[in-house]
Amino acid sequence: MDKPNLSIECTVNECRYHSSSCDHCTLDKVCIGSHEAHPDRQQCVDCESFKCANN
Repeated sequence: MDKPNLSIECTVNECRYHSSSCDHCTLDKVCIGSHEAHPDRQQCVDCESFKCANN
């Protein structure tokens, strides 16, 4: 299944859920998290729904 969810933009081509037709996720929803107690920069926030496409 490769139906892009136009509500979730994504540029991580290495993710199993990345659409092959555009820069969007194919999941219905994603989980966003942080490895920081008080995130204050973009790089502190992660998509926890990520799965490597090569695995």
